[in-house]
Amino acid sequence: MGFIVYFILIMIIPIFVQMYLRSTYSKFLKVGSSSGFTGAQAARRILDQNGLYDVSVEEVRGHLSDHYDPRSRSVRLSSTNYHGTSIASISVAIHEVGHCLQQKDGYVPLRVRHALVPVANIGSNFSFILILIGILLSSANFLLLGIIAMGAAVLFQVVTLPVEFNASSRALDVMVGSGLIRNEEEYRAKKVLNAAALTYVAATVVAVAELLRFVLMFTGMQNNED
Repeated sequence: MGFIVYFILIMIIPIFVQMYLRSTYSKFLKVGSSSGFTGAQAARRILDQNGLYDVSVEEVRGHLSDHYDPRSRSVRLSSTNYHGTSIASISVAIHEVGHCLQQKDGYVPLRVRHALVPVANIGSNFSFILILIGILLSSANFLLLGIIAMGAAVLFQVVTLPVEFNASSRALDVMVGSGLIRNEEEYRAKKVLNAAALTYVAATVVAVAELLRFVLMFTGMQNNED
């Protein structure tokens, strides 16, 4: 029974969420916005309205490769969303602008996430190596080190959740306030933003499930040593 629950958590849920995101995104990619702005134009407009003239809006390759780079202060949009005038394109573009607004306001969870990046990278790179050594050598100490390293990466994902949900909330507010979307378009934009946010929830659930599995393994190993 436990294995079935674990399998559902790490395999079924992420696949289902990705399918839901792609379905929702594709659906509203076909629905134009009444404003007629492209994702790039919408992003530029909101940035300028908030005095963020130094933040660039750039086109990048890839499907749903959109992101905000705080180091170069660049909102990077996939070609579809950069040129697209759909509800989906504008929603994704302004979500990334939402991260820029967070940085401007000194949003605490974003600052915490940035501070955790080096630790999370180390954790991601070394956790499974340490855990594998611990399992192969039946060493509780190596397994514990791996769990601590993995915990750092999981903490990063947990902190990411409020950052992403807040960016979506900001995006919806500024899109409505600036007239980028109107009336029933708000509901459609919210559907796109919520679908995107669910991918982070799914990733966090998987990460926590993995961490708990190794914690239980460590506990069992400790009991055997006793």
